[in-house]
Amino acid sequence: MTSEQRAIEERIRSSFVKQGLMATLGASLGSVAPGFVEIVLVPCPAVSQQHGFVHAGAVSAIADSAAGYAGLSLMPPGRGVLTTEFKINLVAPAAGERIVARGEVVKSGRTLTLAQAKVFAEAGGQEKLIALLTATLMTIEGREGVSD
Repeated sequence: MTSEQRAIEERIRSSFVKQGLMATLGASLGSVAPGFVEIVLVPCPAVSQQHGFVHAGAVSAIADSAAGYAGLSLMPPGRGVLTTEFKINLVAPAAGERIVARGEVVKSGRTLTLAQAKVFAEAGGQEKLIALLTATLMTIEGREGVSD
């Protein structure tokens, strides 16, 4: 791993621990690479809906954060990222041993970045696609309280 890759990973991990919602959900950061971030959620009753599946709000939250952090990983240091829009398709119930959101940058720009996150349910060593999110992210500079 290069020093630049280490710096990116440290930046993303440092920001992630500041997210109260991820802590509330019990989500953790998995792999981090330039333009790619993985967030893992282990299902529990606190994040379930009435049928026992992981709630779509929790699935959306980890997908949004995975896409956002993938975008931030390619933005200059000191900048912040905010999601300006996202769309999510829920294609299967979120049930399994782990729910994994993998965010990836599609196109990185100076101000706007397009990213996506694929969310998988893992069970018995198999992965099943359960959601697909596309997001538009905005690079924020010079706004108090919004940085890395």
